[in-house]
Amino acid sequence: MDIIIKRFFIKWIEQYLFFPNAFQKVISVLVMPLTVLYCIVVAYKRTKATPIDFGIDIVSVGNLVLGGSGKTPVTIALAKDKKDVAIILRGYGRDSKGMFVISSKGKILEDVEISGDEARVFANSLPSATIIVCENRVEGILKAKELGCKLIFLDDGYSQHHIKKFDILLRPKEEPTNIFCLPSGGYRETKMMYSFVPVVLRDGTDFTRIITFKQDGKIIEELPSKVVLVTAISKASRLFEYLPTDIKSEIFIDHHNFTQEDIDDIQNRYKGYPFIVTSKDLVKLEKFNIKNIILMDLEVKINKEIEYTF
Repeated sequence: MDIIIKRFFIKWIEQYLFFPNAFQKVISVLVMPLTVLYCIVVAYKRTKATPIDFGIDIVSVGNLVLGGSGKTPVTIALAKDKKDVAIILRGYGRDSKGMFVISSKGKILEDVEISGDEARVFANSLPSATIIVCENRVEGILKAKELGCKLIFLDDGYSQHHIKKFDILLRPKEEPTNIFCLPSGGYRETKMMYSFVPVVLRDGTDFTRIITFKQDGKIIEELPSKVVLVTAISKASRLFEYLPTDIKSEIFIDHHNFTQEDIDDIQNRYKGYPFIVTSKDLVKLEKFNIKNIILMDLEVKINKEIEYTF
């Protein structure tokens, strides 16, 4: 029952933030004074920030809208052909605090509990890159320079206005009908900020997602008739576009760390069903030795040429 309540709450919050019904719109208006205060604080921080030049090329890939927008696969696509590159991210969902070098030029140094799911996906996908998790991006940048990196990508680094960087913002394919900032809506900063960054990439136009289903490392052309989606990513509903309409699903809160109890419960309720998971889920599920698992492998193709102005 507790899990059911949590899932209902997640779904309700996502609807409220992005595509609210009439009742949720009323709530959005009622908390508008808090939204105004939030926007004042954000604007104050922005105007007071003096960007620091670290003497190294830094690219930030971020978004104005809360939740998943493709930052991880887009960053991977941008960084995969670069040399001496570092990816620096906060490391949401990890069981650690502070700075950790997760992989050094392809050599993985920490497990997924220390790294968090996103950092481990970066480490697996970029075998020649250096991956660093750190709440303080400045410390991460200095560490990357110390390790000899020449180019840095900040994952979800748009709000780090105290850092001199080249900003790329990702824009969703379907714009939220709720255009307000937190807590009245799902925007971190006002929508007009799209006009003040050098590059905006719109999902479905400027970059496209390519989904491949893999089992035991081999591509499968057709999914079994009985499968269950098991995932703990933000806005999991976006996955259904690529899946059968009648698929069963078990959706957990973003960055949820799966337990043996979770796995046993799902396997008992869906006996014989293969799990379909994303890359972020797979790195956390590997320790359970699940025999029948299908990876929903996502790659991104950038359709827009980006001219960097460092």
